[in-house]
Amino acid sequence: MLKTLLSNDTPRSKILTIVVLVIFLGLALAPFLFPGVRSLDTAARIAIFIVLAASYDLLLGYTGVVSFAHTMFFGMGAYGVGLASLHMGRGFHSIIIGSLAGAALAAAFAFLIALFSLRVRAIFFAMITLAVASAVAVLVSQLSWLTGGEDGFTFKIPRELGPANRMGEFLGVKINGKLLNYYLIFTCSLLLFLLMLRVVNSPFGRVLQAIRENDFRAEAIGYRVVWYRTVATCLSAATAALAGSLFALWLRYVGPDTTLSFTIMLDLLLMVVIGGMGTIWGAAVGATLLVLAQTYLQDLMGSAATATEFLPLLSRLLDPDRWLLWLGVLFILSVYFFPTGIVGRLRGSK
Repeated sequence: MLKTLLSNDTPRSKILTIVVLVIFLGLALAPFLFPGVRSLDTAARIAIFIVLAASYDLLLGYTGVVSFAHTMFFGMGAYGVGLASLHMGRGFHSIIIGSLAGAALAAAFAFLIALFSLRVRAIFFAMITLAVASAVAVLVSQLSWLTGGEDGFTFKIPRELGPANRMGEFLGVKINGKLLNYYLIFTCSLLLFLLMLRVVNSPFGRVLQAIRENDFRAEAIGYRVVWYRTVATCLSAATAALAGSLFALWLRYVGPDTTLSFTIMLDLLLMVVIGGMGTIWGAAVGATLLVLAQTYLQDLMGSAATATEFLPLLSRLLDPDRWLLWLGVLFILSVYFFPTGIVGRLRGSK
């Protein structure tokens, strides 16, 4: 039953199985294991970015297509929910319509980009996607009457998902709309992740891997390489847009910095590379590690700097303001010791 649910793509490593179970149980029980607003926000971000990283891994790890437009699709989903909720009212119908509209728009943009660009060499396709994503980000900033410009805009979500909807207490945790919102996001993220597993382990996914390894040979034996890459690009974009919809639903805010920033694109690359390209499970591991590092590394360094005050040089190196430096060092070490990603290394040493 479990193998069927995971599309027969089990972790295939005892250590990796434990890691995946810890991530799953940590997210499923986050409100009870890690009480507090910051912990719940971190858990929600991890769940959403696991989906976003998995959708990007479908494109990069399984299809071999390098794209810098993924945050553009992410933003389309977020703005879809935000604008629908703003103009149609704070109902579930607004969220559903906005999510579907954002996913459809992302798929349409991906189709147009793929149609005109996938026949060129990989580096040129990457540059084209970067140019399109940059143009869209500038356009969103300029259309302030619609998008709120650089400041973005806030919107109201259904009252059932708001913190004002209080329903009592369970095991010392307040049961309210925010908790329901978290479990809605967790459930949707889990379903989308399982969908990604199903796609990459289907015959369609096997063809994508064949194209990634040798597109000329795949073309020679009869597979329409451009068509498969186009479908993968559209599917990846639609999934990224749905992740953006969940992100907007959680934040109740949409803005260029939270959804269209190139920093998010760099984070995605780090998540996929650290976790392991072409595994999907790597997306879960990479997203979890990076979000946790971005959230808590600065605090840990502050504690370490205080504990090493008697060693001035070490204390300065551990200054919390240098957390990005140490995050870069951790990334370099992970690539050096895990060239195939954490998941690839664990599966190779089972």
